[in-house]
Amino acid sequence: MTKPFSQACENNKGPILEHLNSALINVKTVLEIGSGTGQHSVFFAEKLPYLQWYTSDRVINHEGITLWHGEVDLANLHPPIELDLNQPWPIDTVDAIYTANTFHIVSWSLVERFFDGVKRHLNDEGVVCIYGPFKYKGEYTSQSNQEFCTFLTERDPLCGIRDFEAVVHLAQQVGLKLISDHAMPANNQLLIFKRQ
Repeated sequence: MTKPFSQACENNKGPILEHLNSALINVKTVLEIGSGTGQHSVFFAEKLPYLQWYTSDRVINHEGITLWHGEVDLANLHPPIELDLNQPWPIDTVDAIYTANTFHIVSWSLVERFFDGVKRHLNDEGVVCIYGPFKYKGEYTSQSNQEFCTFLTERDPLCGIRDFEAVVHLAQQVGLKLISDHAMPANNQLLIFKRQ
């Protein structure tokens, strides 16, 4: 298998790291939901050595993640866990949960299940970081995001760019408070929540 590669991951990992440095300063364990290619996990585990970084995804993506992990020797980077949002999460509890570019490629019911998992598995005063594009008050932040959403929904009507307000509402229902909303490159956002 050829090692998978995402140019978007390469482009956004530096700007995301700038905010994770402060958001995760008091955190010891992070679960990444939807690790994808594995690029983010390698980069963040190397740059944030005080964190134990746990990757997770559906089994179909594990080989690619493992290829990335095989190129580094990081004691704080852990092999991918089989995690499907349709199923119970096979973990105990963690201090933080991170996910990037997932909400718009899964159904809304799976976004709800994501927050169900947060409710069950995030420690008290835990942190949740969500990266990706969002709509605000039903409006896209750019023409390119609108075109991207059209592409997504034509491919799968259950997918699409989510409303910021709806995501915050789900977060509040499981005891999370929005701490910050950072504008990021390529018309994305980084939402940082904390369990109260």
